[in-house]
Amino acid sequence: MFIIKHKDMETQARTGTLRLPHGDVSTPVFMPVGTNATVKALTNDDLYEIGFEIILSNTYHLYLRPGMDIIKTTSSGLHDFSGWRRNYLTDSGGFQIFSLSALRKISEEGVKFRSHIDGSEHLLSPEKVVDIQVILNSDIQMQLDVCTSYGTPYKKALQALHTNNGWLSRAKQRWLEQRSEGYAGEFFAITQGNFYKDLREISARAVIDASPSGIAIGGLSVGEPPELFAEYISFTAALLPYDKPRYVMGIGTPDYILLAIENGVDMFDCVLPTRLARNGQALTRYGPLSLKKQNYAFDTRPIDEKCGCKVCKNYSRAYMRHLFKSREILFSMLVSYHNLYFLHGMIKNARHAIEDNCFAKYKREFLKNYYEAGQE
Repeated sequence: MFIIKHKDMETQARTGTLRLPHGDVSTPVFMPVGTNATVKALTNDDLYEIGFEIILSNTYHLYLRPGMDIIKTTSSGLHDFSGWRRNYLTDSGGFQIFSLSALRKISEEGVKFRSHIDGSEHLLSPEKVVDIQVILNSDIQMQLDVCTSYGTPYKKALQALHTNNGWLSRAKQRWLEQRSEGYAGEFFAITQGNFYKDLREISARAVIDASPSGIAIGGLSVGEPPELFAEYISFTAALLPYDKPRYVMGIGTPDYILLAIENGVDMFDCVLPTRLARNGQALTRYGPLSLKKQNYAFDTRPIDEKCGCKVCKNYSRAYMRHLFKSREILFSMLVSYHNLYFLHGMIKNARHAIEDNCFAKYKREFLKNYYEAGQE
């Protein structure tokens, strides 16, 4: 399922291949977020054109809308329903439920919550989340987990970890049952433990004992300062088996992604590139470019003069600013395409640097340009 191709000589960074039901995926890999089975403002053809081999969708949102009855009745799963013919990873919805703190109650049984759409009450158990993702025909499905925020007291973090470990065991068992019935998707477990190293160690041991297909490092990028993120991604990654794919959810800035790669993490996702696009920001080698600024009103240059995407080949900053100011839908479409092209290219170049044993140099030079050079 996961083949490691090459490890950088100076860091823990590595390249590899994920063998999945809808094709191979080269790692490290950034996955665009298509929460509702669509990456906002982009078509499937756009994503194929850029070169993405896997995207992320969300179990919680799809369970509530359109609902499993519609997907089962109208299609053979998410690929058929959405027309995306490559791989899907589906998040379990644990983070979304975590964010609905006023609308949910966690117990050993599962999580009871009220829909943010219509207020209806639901119970998601670890087993039900597996079953939903089987209906979606996910190529990689995630366990239901309990995510805790930065600053959670030790006692509460320990209680959440015990719940998480119990849910993991039950989810793995249901996944094995579904595999015996012909389901081909892989199962990823999630480590937790908040910002307590002994709890991280307990969580890692439980995940290793469960022997999932891959492992996500959970509970990061939840409000902690950057130096703590760096400390805990390094600490946690070192606890995990070398031969399993590693995944950090919800990171989309170049510094966090490259730091994760440096520590041997293989997979990432985030809404950031498309969200920035909708708010007028384009990613460039010299950092984010705010296209809504007046000083680009007469600028005939492309967003990034060294970018090879179709947006930079055909449109000027002046035109892009005009689209934004006119509130044209085309602005979000074009800049979302460019931003995802940019991140995809950054990751592809990182893979080349790893295979050339010069990842540390690549990371240093990329971040120097991105954060220190300043826009032209």
